[in-house]
Amino acid sequence: FFILCFYSLLNPCVPSPTPWSLDRGNWTGRLDFLLSCIGYCVGLGNVWRFPYRAYTNGGGAFLVPYFIMLAICGIPIFFMELSLGQFSSLGPLAVWKISPLFKGVGMGTILIVSLVAIYYNMIIAYVLFYLFASLTSDLPWQHCGNWWNTELCLDHHVLRAGNSSLPINISNTVSPSEEYWSRYVLHIQGSSGIGDPGRIRWNLCLCLLLSWTIVYLCILKGVKSSGKVVYFTATFPYLILVMLLIRGVTLEGAWKGIQFYLTPQFDHLLSSKVWIEAALQIFYSLGVGFGGLLTFASYNTFHQNIYRDTFIVTLGNAITSILAGFAIFSVLGYMSQELGVPVNQVAKAGPGLAFVVYPQAMTMLPLSPFWSFLFFFMLLTLGLDSQFAFMETIVTAVTDEFPYYLRPKKASFSAVICIALFLMGLILTTEGGMYWLVLLDDYSAGFGLMVVVITTCLVVTRVYGMKRFCRDIHMMLGFKPGSYFRACWMVLSPATMMALLVYNIVKYQPSEYGNYQFPTWAEALGILMGVLSCLMIPLGMVVAVLQEEGTLWERVQQASRPAMGWGPALEENRSGAYVASLAGSQSPKPLMVHMRKYGGITSYENTAIEVDREMEEEEEEESMI
Repeated sequence: FFILCFYSLLNPCVPSPTPWSLDRGNWTGRLDFLLSCIGYCVGLGNVWRFPYRAYTNGGGAFLVPYFIMLAICGIPIFFMELSLGQFSSLGPLAVWKISPLFKGVGMGTILIVSLVAIYYNMIIAYVLFYLFASLTSDLPWQHCGNWWNTELCLDHHVLRAGNSSLPINISNTVSPSEEYWSRYVLHIQGSSGIGDPGRIRWNLCLCLLLSWTIVYLCILKGVKSSGKVVYFTATFPYLILVMLLIRGVTLEGAWKGIQFYLTPQFDHLLSSKVWIEAALQIFYSLGVGFGGLLTFASYNTFHQNIYRDTFIVTLGNAITSILAGFAIFSVLGYMSQELGVPVNQVAKAGPGLAFVVYPQAMTMLPLSPFWSFLFFFMLLTLGLDSQFAFMETIVTAVTDEFPYYLRPKKASFSAVICIALFLMGLILTTEGGMYWLVLLDDYSAGFGLMVVVITTCLVVTRVYGMKRFCRDIHMMLGFKPGSYFRACWMVLSPATMMALLVYNIVKYQPSEYGNYQFPTWAEALGILMGVLSCLMIPLGMVVAVLQEEGTLWERVQQASRPAMGWGPALEENRSGAYVASLAGSQSPKPLMVHMRKYGGITSYENTAIEVDREMEEEEEEESMI
C-alpha cells in the first residue's frame, strides 16, 4: 500500500481528469453527503470525551471556550477541507496537484488514517462483544462470583440488599463490571506489559473479523453503498440517545449528576489548559485533517452548497456533544446516589466510561439488558460511521492516483486494504492488546496530525494564494468567503493550531494505562509514529524538486505551482485559466458548453463570466508590472 503511495510521488502526473472523473461516481442522493459528514463527525468522542472534559474544565463555563474555538478553528478548517475536495473532485493524495511540492502532506494524512483505522475498528470489536453479551436475561458483569472475579470484587446489589441505609465504602474494592472488562474481556492478567502480548483472545479476534466484514460490506460500492447505510447509522443513534436521556433524567439523583456536569466555574477560564482542552475537543471531534471531509466532498456535484452544510454539521456536532453529556451524567448522578459516593468518583472518560462505568450503571436499572443493548448499539452505529470515512479516505486516495488500474477493481482493492488492516490489528486482540491500543491512540493522531493541518492551511493561503482560493469558491458557490473566513484562514486558525502543537510538546507526558508505565522503547516507537507522518512532507518535497529542471530555487517555484490538471473535474465547470489546463479542450470558454447543453445561461454561468473577467484583469495587471 505504501509502495503504491510512494510510487505516486515519483509519478505525480495524473492523467487528465476528464476521461475518468465521469466514472468516479457521486452521491446518489442529496442527503447522502450531509448524513455521511454528520456520521463521521458525531462519533465515540462525543459520548466518552466531551462530557468528561466539560466537567473537569469548568462545567458550563467550558462552553465559552468551546464555542469560541469552534468559531476560530472548527468551522473555518472544516469549510476549507470541503472546498478543496469539492472543487477538485480528488482524494487526499491527488488533491495536492494544487501544489505538488507538498504532496507529502497527503502521504502523511494517509499514514495517520491507516493507523487510526487499525485501532478504531478494535474499539468497534469491543462494542460488538458487549452487544452480544447484553443478549441475556442477566448481564454477566452484574454480580461477583464468576471465575474471573477476585476477592476485591464488591457486589453492590448484595450490600444494598443487606443494609440499604448505610453508604457503601468502595475504596480498595473493584466493581464486577471493571473485573469483567479487564480480566474477562481483555484477560489483561495474562500479559506483563506491552512487550509481552500473550495469547490471542479468539472471541475478540472473531469480533474484530466481524467488524471488518461489516465495514467492507458497507463500503463495497464506495459512496453508493456507504451513502445509503448512513441513512440509518447517522440517524438512529439520535433516537437511542434521546431514549437514554429520557430514561436518565427520570432516575432518582439524575439532577445531581447534571448539576455536577454543568455548574459553571468561571474561574477556570483564566487557565490556559481549559482553552487548550476546548481546542483539542473541537479539533478531534470534527475530524479535520484526517481526509474524511475532503474525500466526502470530492463526490459532490460542483455546485453543492457546502457553506450551508458546514454550519449544519459543525453546530449539530456541538449540540450532540452537549446532549450526550446530559444523557451520561444523569445516569452517573443516579449511580452516585445509589452507591452513596460523589459523582467525581464514578465519572471517567474514554473506554473506562463505555466499558466499565456505564455498564455498571445499567445493572442498577430495571430491564438492564435492554438498556445495555441500546447503549452499545448506539456506540456501534457511532463508530461505524467514522470507520466508513477512514476506509473511504484510504481507498479513494489510492484509486485516484491510479484510476485506470484500480478504479475498475475498487471492490477488490477495498477487500485487500481491509484484510491488511485486519491482520495488522491482530496484535490488539491479544492479552496485552490494550497496551498497544493505548499507544496507537496516544501517538498515531497526535502532533503529526496538527502538523498536517497547519501545513495544509499555510499552503492554501500562502503558497496557492488566498485570492485564488476565494475565487475558486466563488466559481463553485456563486459568492466569495467573507472576511471572517479569510481572517481565520490567514491568521487565527494556524496561530491557534500552532499554540496547540507547542502546548502538546511542552506538556508532553508519557503514556500509561492504569498503573502501568510504558517502557522507553514503547515511548520511542510512539513518537516515531508521529514523526513519520511529519517526515512525509519533506520527503515529498525532495522528490518533487528532483523531478523539475533548472536551479534549486527555480525547481522549488515550479513544484509549488498548481499542476496542469488542477481545477474542476468536468469541462463545463472550468472557467478562465482552468480551460487552458484542460487536455483536448477546443472551446475557449466552457460557458459555450453550458449553452449548448442547457440552452441558456444560469446563475452559475454568470458567476463564470465574473470569474473570467477577474482573471483577465489580474493577467493585465501582471503583464503591466
